[in-house]
Amino acid sequence: MAKRDYYEVLGLGRDATEDDIKKAYRRLALQYHPDKNPGNKEAEEKFKEATESYEVLKDPQKRSTYDQFGHAGLGGAGGFGGFDFTSFDLGDALRAFMRDFGGFGSVFDNFFGATRTRQGAPKGRDMQIRLKLSLEEIATGVEKTIKIKRLQKCRECGGSGAAQGTSKKTCPKCQGAGQIRRVSRSLFGQFVNVTTCDQCNGEGVVADKPCPACRGEGREKGTSTVTVNIPAGVTSGNYIQLRGTGNAGPRGGPPGDVIVLIQEQEHPVFKRHGDDIVHDTIISFSQAALGIEITIPTLDGNANLKIPPGTQSGKVFRLKGKGMPRLQGYGKGDEFVRVLVWVPTRLSSEEKKLLKELDSKENMQPPQGDKSFFEKLKETLGI
Repeated sequence: MAKRDYYEVLGLGRDATEDDIKKAYRRLALQYHPDKNPGNKEAEEKFKEATESYEVLKDPQKRSTYDQFGHAGLGGAGGFGGFDFTSFDLGDALRAFMRDFGGFGSVFDNFFGATRTRQGAPKGRDMQIRLKLSLEEIATGVEKTIKIKRLQKCRECGGSGAAQGTSKKTCPKCQGAGQIRRVSRSLFGQFVNVTTCDQCNGEGVVADKPCPACRGEGREKGTSTVTVNIPAGVTSGNYIQLRGTGNAGPRGGPPGDVIVLIQEQEHPVFKRHGDDIVHDTIISFSQAALGIEITIPTLDGNANLKIPPGTQSGKVFRLKGKGMPRLQGYGKGDEFVRVLVWVPTRLSSEEKKLLKELDSKENMQPPQGDKSFFEKLKETLGI
């Protein structure tokens, strides 16, 4: 079944602000939350759908990718965009809701009568890497192996944070819940305040004896390599998310991700404009007047281009299909060759004499009442 548009799910326009997105999601989440609709599969699906929409639109990077490429831009792990919602389940939706709205504490608990569970060890922090690519690499796609410094599991304790020969036990302060609940009463009824346990940091367990190598952190500094496949046609500002390759989480928590930001290097010959590229070539006055066949560089190698007689400086020729591949699409853009006529800056006496003789000929004079240079330029460039 095809997914609905995320903006449509939340009842918003594409110009919705971050606050609009948050309010719209909260309203739907409270309406369809499983605790309020026990056993209602339809409500459960609507809750998941609303949460998935919220998770994408609240994040500027995910929203930008979705606005540009739709659901296809959020395909599987390691793919372009890097946001994999193919296995997004009710547990993910509930965790996302609790992460951003669990702090409402007493009101939410009173409304649903919900019972909080421990959070578990926190996730490791994501890492961000800038990857410089040449235009040729982008044109064909490329595989890159990157060496990174990151926090990895402690080799001494295997990431648990507990010394060898010891184990973890249930936190005595929160009894394994990971949270402390305090109930108070007022004229408006019962209020329940829920806070993270300060002894176990919400994990619900503590080590009998911390690992001496990592001081109970469960991780240490290290170096590793990651491999990233860059699809053809990317551009500066695009990024690829490598799940589970970032910093290890403390005390056995899940690892973060590596975000690879694409940075396109300036090319000495071509200028890129979306899927098209532009190349300037210089010819002499006589070549422009008489016509010539010249060799032009392209991303696929050299190509021949015929310059017809009488070509004016600034004339643009198109080489169809010689541009950049379209990202997640078919075909390629074009290469535009702009011809510039070179005028010599130094002339010998004999050269000056010849040019004066040519200038006296009727065909060497510009036509009167002709279009201005800027009008011709606009026509040439299709502006």
